[in-house]
Amino acid sequence: MAELKARLQADLTTAIKARETVRAGALRMTLAAITTEQVAGKTARELSDDEVLKVIAREVKKRREAAEAFGGAGRTEQAELERAESAILEDYLPAQLTAAELEAIVDEVVAELTAQLGEKPAQRQMGQVMKGVNAKVAGRAEGGAVAAVVKAKLA
Repeated sequence: MAELKARLQADLTTAIKARETVRAGALRMTLAAITTEQVAGKTARELSDDEVLKVIAREVKKRREAAEAFGGAGRTEQAELERAESAILEDYLPAQLTAAELEAIVDEVVAELTAQLGEKPAQRQMGQVMKGVNAKVAGRAEGGAVAAVVKAKLA
């Protein structure tokens, strides 16, 4: 079993014993999402820690979007719950990159591609740049933020 999944399960047990309902709920729903991911496809399989991190990141993103939607609809209590769950799950993710660190990685990938192609990548080669950046970022930045920086650098 992946270490991260085992840690989530142990933390869930601790949260239930301590009667921390928000933490227990967030962890329970995340573990359910991990289980769903494990049985998706033709055969069941164990997820690696990297795959578990992707599921956690997806769950955090869902919580943020739900908090915005609830906040916009005037349901502040539900929005706060979603924000609290998001904060709990963020503790399991690696530290996020700053804007400067992200820009440095994008510059590095653009320089590598420039050396390979013999010219600076154009906007139509954004996919190649994104692929290289995402490999180096590895879950430490949201896809939308990465895309925005790449688009700005290629413009």
